[in-house]
Amino acid sequence: MSASPPLRVRRRQIEERDLSAIGALLAEGFPERTIDYWRRGLARLAARAPVEGCPRFGYLLEVDAEAVGVVLLIYTRFGEGPAAKIRCNVSSWYVAPTYRAYAAQLSAAALKLKHVTYLNISPAERTWPLLTAQGYQRYSEGQVACLPVLSRPPPGARVRTVSASAVNDGDPKHGLLIAHANAGCLSLVCETAAGVAPFVLAPRAIAYSPFRVMQLVFCRDTDDFVRCAGAIGRFLLRRGVAGVILDANAPVPGLVGKYFNGRQPKYFKGDERPRLNDLAFTETVLFGA
Repeated sequence: MSASPPLRVRRRQIEERDLSAIGALLAEGFPERTIDYWRRGLARLAARAPVEGCPRFGYLLEVDAEAVGVVLLIYTRFGEGPAAKIRCNVSSWYVAPTYRAYAAQLSAAALKLKHVTYLNISPAERTWPLLTAQGYQRYSEGQVACLPVLSRPPPGARVRTVSASAVNDGDPKHGLLIAHANAGCLSLVCETAAGVAPFVLAPRAIAYSPFRVMQLVFCRDTDDFVRCAGAIGRFLLRRGVAGVILDANAPVPGLVGKYFNGRQPKYFKGDERPRLNDLAFTETVLFGA
C-alpha cells in the first residue's frame, strides 16, 4: 500500500474573492451566529479603506484551494503622519478540527507587525492563558451594567444624534461619529457647560433582559459618560432603551448599576495601552452583538 501524500496546507492573506467561503467557514466554527451575521459584517469590513502595509481582512489556511482556517484582522489608523497609531482587533479565529495542528501559523502571522497595538476584546475563557503566553496584557477586567436615567443630569444638558447623512466637517471625532452611525450604531453628542462630549453606543442582545440595552463603544473618557449619564439616560429611555453596559475595572462612582468582575475582559499587546470604552471600528461595531 502506498502512503497518502502529505497535506499541502498554505497560509495567505484573505482577498475579497474569499469572503463568501470565509463567511461559511465562520458560520461552521461559530454555530450560534447565522451566515447572514457573517456576511453583513464581512461586507462592512470590505467597505472600509485598507490601512497601508497591513492585511485588508486577515489570513486564511487553505488545502487544495479550500479554506480550512481563518483569523480576521480589523486594522484602523488613528491620526496622520509620524504621530499616527495603528490598532488591530484580532477577531474570529477558527480552524477546522482536522487542521488544528496548523493553527499556530495563523497566530504567528496575525501578530507579526511590531508597530501595531493588538486588541482581543472577546476571548473565550479557555484562551486567556494562551493570550498571556503570547504577550497580551489585560486592560479591562469586567463590565458595569447601569441605568443611566437614575443619574442626575448636568444643568442645561442637551443630547442630540449625529446621523449617517451628516456632513463631515473634517473633525476626526465628527467623522468617527458619522462612520459609526453608518454602521448601525447610535452616535450622540452631549452639550453641557463643560463642553461637548461625543459618544457611540451599539445595540446589545442580553438574554432575559426586561428592557433594551446598549453598549458604550466610544467616549473620550469614561468620566465624560458619568457626567452626562443622566441626560443620555433620559434621551435613551424616550427611545425604549433603559440599560447601558460599559467596560470597567471596578464599580464606577456616579453610575447606578452593578459591576461584574471577569465579564468580557479585554486584552492588548503593544506599546499603546487602550483607553477603556474605546472600541471604535472593532468587531463590536462592524459585526454587532
